[in-house]
Amino acid sequence: MAKLSSRITSITSGGSDGWEVFYRARKMVADGEQVTELTIGEHDVRTDNSILDAMHRSALGGHTGYALVPGVHALRDAVAKRIQTRTGVPTTAENVLITPGGQSALFAAHMAVCSPGDTALYVDPYYATYPGTIRSASANPVAIPTRARDAFLPSPDEITKAAQTHNARSMLINSPNNPTGSVYPRENLEAIAQTCIDTDMWLISDEVYDTQIWEGEHISPRALPGMIDRTLVVGSLSKSHAMTGSRIGWIVGPVDAINCLIDLATSTTYGVPGYIQDASLFALEQGDALEEQIAAPFRRRRALILDVLAEQNTVTAIPSNGAMYTMLDIRATGLSGFDFAQALLSEHKIAVMPGESFGTSAAGHIRVALTVDDAKLSDSVRTICKFAQQLSEET
Repeated sequence: MAKLSSRITSITSGGSDGWEVFYRARKMVADGEQVTELTIGEHDVRTDNSILDAMHRSALGGHTGYALVPGVHALRDAVAKRIQTRTGVPTTAENVLITPGGQSALFAAHMAVCSPGDTALYVDPYYATYPGTIRSASANPVAIPTRARDAFLPSPDEITKAAQTHNARSMLINSPNNPTGSVYPRENLEAIAQTCIDTDMWLISDEVYDTQIWEGEHISPRALPGMIDRTLVVGSLSKSHAMTGSRIGWIVGPVDAINCLIDLATSTTYGVPGYIQDASLFALEQGDALEEQIAAPFRRRRALILDVLAEQNTVTAIPSNGAMYTMLDIRATGLSGFDFAQALLSEHKIAVMPGESFGTSAAGHIRVALTVDDAKLSDSVRTICKFAQQLSEET
């Protein structure tokens, strides 16, 4: 075989992608074993039938051909109005590019602001695709470490140091955060924004969990002083409307940047199917009520987990103020998150994600997705706590 490009062969940097426990659990399920999966952020209640009906009507109505590459104007306008209403930042359809999901938007955003070899910063712990996405854009990923005692919030001083050391071109943040559940407070975001201004960096803000806020408030850094022209916001209907498989998202940013990103989309994705866009417009038109309905189970389950954790003192939770996950500290067992997750799957057939799947900062932790029914989740977390206590007593 002829030689492949270094760009494509270096996406995972030749190492593990951190998903071994997940793959093992899925194989067990395929082999007929009963496994409680608390791994990925996939809603247990799928896309609302009314959205699927809108998709069906659109497809039967003929919107199955090529759609406009930037996105159907009505959908771009709806996204713009949603953003403007929630952030107060003037936003028009021309500030919006519709993308095939948030992951495509993350890639496109880095392509827009990073030249080959540029450094792109991101926060550790991180969503598993972040470093690979940056490498895919031919940029150099550099992680900003965080600490459990700080709720895994990044230090602006460390961001500044990394930006200056590496002459970084961009900074990627995610609030509410996957995997930690942290919601970045205003003072933290203001400090990060000032660092971006001082070091002339772009800020890429992944806000796909913006409808899942349990405590605090969601603040888009694009709304902070001096940030409107150096921020690209990544959004999606995957989490807010349980449309993960529909692959529909967006980038919001300065018009000049969006125009260049349209050129990229023309040469790569060539847009999103029209019937998917029509269904997405219908979903957004349902307003806050539908979004709150979809978020409600995770709000409730987060409270259930905290109640279970209050019954013991071996396992503790990182403050989970948003998103559909809780990060649990299992360092009292003496095991790594990876070893604990493997043992838990073997002994109790409960699958969780090791903290190490998301970088080095969350070593000794596990991520629990709140994606099974209430009773099963409560029972599973009680089992996790009892198992952790057993292991801690053996060490």
